[in-house]
Amino acid sequence: MRTTATLVVGPSWVGDMVMAQSLLRLLKARDPERALDVLAPAWSLPIVSRMPEVRRGIASETAHGEIGFAKRRRIAAGLRGDYDTAIVMPRSFKAALIPWFARIPRRIGFRGESRFFLINEVRPFDPIVLDQTVKRFVALGLDAGEELPGAVPLPSLKVNDENRERALRALGLSVDRPVVAMMPGAEYGPAKCWPLEYFAALARRLDDAGYAVWILGSDKDRPAGDAIAAAATAVNLCGRTSLEDVIDLLSACERAVSNDSGLMHIAAAVGTHVHGIYGSSSPKFTPPLTKSRDIHEIHLDCRPCFERECPLGHTKCLRDLYPDAIYDKIAEK
Repeated sequence: MRTTATLVVGPSWVGDMVMAQSLLRLLKARDPERALDVLAPAWSLPIVSRMPEVRRGIASETAHGEIGFAKRRRIAAGLRGDYDTAIVMPRSFKAALIPWFARIPRRIGFRGESRFFLINEVRPFDPIVLDQTVKRFVALGLDAGEELPGAVPLPSLKVNDENRERALRALGLSVDRPVVAMMPGAEYGPAKCWPLEYFAALARRLDDAGYAVWILGSDKDRPAGDAIAAAATAVNLCGRTSLEDVIDLLSACERAVSNDSGLMHIAAAVGTHVHGIYGSSSPKFTPPLTKSRDIHEIHLDCRPCFERECPLGHTKCLRDLYPDAIYDKIAEK
């Protein structure tokens, strides 16, 4: 029987994994009968499991930056003969190893790190045409030479209502008041992080206006959540939830106020109205992929710089973006 399955090698960041669903939706729309499996870091499989287009997620088992030849050979041995096509989303050499080890006949990817023999259908990488991360992902699902579609499919993660109710009970949360989620973290670095005192000031105003405020993030974000909760009426959930819980809890929120982070993209993908805060990065490159959004940014000559830390040491792009501006947008409804 002819194999009609595609292995997609996914990215290694939360936001990128959410945006990868745009590629998967395109592939499924074009060939509904084709099975799509995603090879991705184990931490990201809860996101992958919420994508209806995916048959199964496969843990890559290698740490970020690890070559891991032995691990990749072992995984590839278990995949051999299962796929006729592989799409390698990252541009790195190591990301292309498993499809090659698995002897998948057709291996699609961008021109990257000296991997010409690993990728046998090389797509040109034009950063001007592919000026957004999501466009770069979708382009890998097109035929060679085909132009990008006028509109890319937007990510849409499944919500588990039963798990949401369980998480609400376990965490002692109520949705009697409209909820605003706050996500103060950003894995990339401090040049993307709105000041914590601004989050706290906004939380106080929202509480006075009748909103509940939940602070969401990983265990790394717990100190930031504690700082906000100590200065305002807010519940710090950082480090107290699984990734599945975060997906479902965000679906219970009316609004989400977030730095340009992975959780911002999850909020967008579950239908929450997103207030995206941009410092060193740009909404032109990584916008929240939803029509229900407000973008908050300051236009300065020095941004976007895309640096992890402010090269000038002042972070004016974030410090000059005051809480009142975001509150006023929320109050508009």
